[in-house]
Amino acid sequence: MQPKVNKNLFDGQSFYVGIDYHKKSWTVTILGEQYEHKTMSQNPDPDLLASYLKRNFPGANYHAVYEAGFSGFESCRRLRDLGVDCVVYHPADVPTSQKEKLQKTDPTDSRKLARSLRSNDIESIHVPDPQLEADRAIVRQRFRMMKDVTRTKNRVKSLLFQFGIDIPERFSAAQTRHWSKVYINWLKELPVQHNNLRQTLDNYIRFGEYQRKELLTLNKQVRDLSQSVTFIDNYNLLVKIPGIGLMTAMTFLVQIGDVARFASLDDLCCYVGLVPTMYGSGDKMQTGKMIKRGRKELKIMLIEASWEAVRLDPALMATFNELSKRMNKNKAIIRIARKLLNRMRSILINKAQYELGITQ
Repeated sequence: MQPKVNKNLFDGQSFYVGIDYHKKSWTVTILGEQYEHKTMSQNPDPDLLASYLKRNFPGANYHAVYEAGFSGFESCRRLRDLGVDCVVYHPADVPTSQKEKLQKTDPTDSRKLARSLRSNDIESIHVPDPQLEADRAIVRQRFRMMKDVTRTKNRVKSLLFQFGIDIPERFSAAQTRHWSKVYINWLKELPVQHNNLRQTLDNYIRFGEYQRKELLTLNKQVRDLSQSVTFIDNYNLLVKIPGIGLMTAMTFLVQIGDVARFASLDDLCCYVGLVPTMYGSGDKMQTGKMIKRGRKELKIMLIEASWEAVRLDPALMATFNELSKRMNKNKAIIRIARKLLNRMRSILINKAQYELGITQ
């Protein structure tokens, strides 16, 4: 017969749970305030973990953490609903010793997470609500479909080059990039010597036309999303900024959520990835390329929007011209992207219309 645990035995105590998340199992480490209770494997079920904690440590405060990844945030939200204070860490932020890198195991990873949670030395990432996460999914799907369309176009050009077939000069780069109707008809009617090459081209054309059709459907769905009650006011403010169109605005809104959660522009730039790598020692400070972490699709769109903004906004154009005198234009446009990001943040916080040509 299993002995009963005194319901008041753990009042005021805290227990810290590190979860190494896998599709078919969780490796869980439970730490008390002064000791390690247990490292175990269990089914990937938040209810099962919460039940174990409440049964063995009744009345205690429960804290849990796992790394962001394929699992998303549903387990975190479920644990919170069950009374476990769950957070999610960026994998690159978890402190790791050389020994832990050389001898990486699931129990080791779960212990690292539990120790970091207990010491409170890592800032957790934002956990969006289910609706915002669903809105992100449709916008990200559109971005991935756009990449698939581009891959198909590039594969066709690569195939033509492989067999020594030149694209006529009458098809400009813009026509081949956007696959105009005339260009597609030329591909369909292109005489080739080998039957299998003809079939390969026809397959690519069929894939490309299907992808373009689906891309149009996704564009409409994102446009409809922009007119929803959740986004329409902020969307209308953002698209008044030169260079900011439907996809850039919606990618920003669904990815950022509430922009006020960023205390400063630097925090927002770090989140997007518009900050350089730095190495400082003594009196020397070296800066390098942009950091790799951040939202890649949002970073790409902001840089593309910045090229358009410097053409349309006199103040940004003047700033860009001045920066270009002392650095490469590709580096200068990153500075413009930060300014553009600052304006987007300011407009959403203050709910003010964009004013063209303002330098500050």
